[in-house]
Amino acid sequence: MCELLGMSANVPTDICFSFAGLMRRGGEIGPHKDGWGVAFYEGKGLRCFHDASPCHSSAIARLIEQYPIKSENVICHIRQANVGGVSLANTHPFTRELWSHYWAFAHNGQLAGFHPAAGPYSAVGDTDSERIFCHLLNTLASRYSAPPRLDELTQTLSECCAPLLPLGVCNLMLSNGEWLFTLCTSKLHWITRRAPFGPAQLSDLELEVDFKQHTTANDIVTVIATEPLTSNEQWEAYQPGEWMLWQKGEIVLRGLLLTVQ
Repeated sequence: MCELLGMSANVPTDICFSFAGLMRRGGEIGPHKDGWGVAFYEGKGLRCFHDASPCHSSAIARLIEQYPIKSENVICHIRQANVGGVSLANTHPFTRELWSHYWAFAHNGQLAGFHPAAGPYSAVGDTDSERIFCHLLNTLASRYSAPPRLDELTQTLSECCAPLLPLGVCNLMLSNGEWLFTLCTSKLHWITRRAPFGPAQLSDLELEVDFKQHTTANDIVTVIATEPLTSNEQWEAYQPGEWMLWQKGEIVLRGLLLTVQ
């Protein structure tokens, strides 16, 4: 299975520390060697990096690890291919434009017998993940001509995702730069860091950072990952079927899909 990493923050924040831990799982200490990608929102802009090479040995990944790109919403993915070959077209996050916003999406899992909704969005690559993304956007575009209220949006997304759950694993992250929507059907964890900040130690690398030296008392930063990335912090686990909408580092809406089997 692939691994996901997301961030929601109330101030532009880099993800170098968390990415350094995830990077090692991309083919060095983990099996996720079939490509990787990351999307950083900067205002209405979207800065994306993709590579079909293993993350741990990618020169582009080393740049991301060392270059502190500041963002309030980030989606990252390391891939272990199951549907679709190893290629740049099949690396996550996938991106499209809807309602004058760039949308980014990444998925962990595999669905059997999935048939996406028809519409203007179609997959470029061969993954069921990209088809799920297009399915969500086609559903939204068919129901709304402009962005709905967040409660309507999340209700539609949850209704759209519910029929997918009996088909297999469907952990996902979706953002338009203003918020981060996350859904867990098997495994996803999160941690919110706020004052008083303290040190954090990566689980997969001898690297520690004292966030007190890099933050203010008003900063709120939430990191969401398939598996916890640090060994000295208490991460929270999603329930199977649970979704959360994050904004500025906080949960603004959450719910539970009851169709998980």
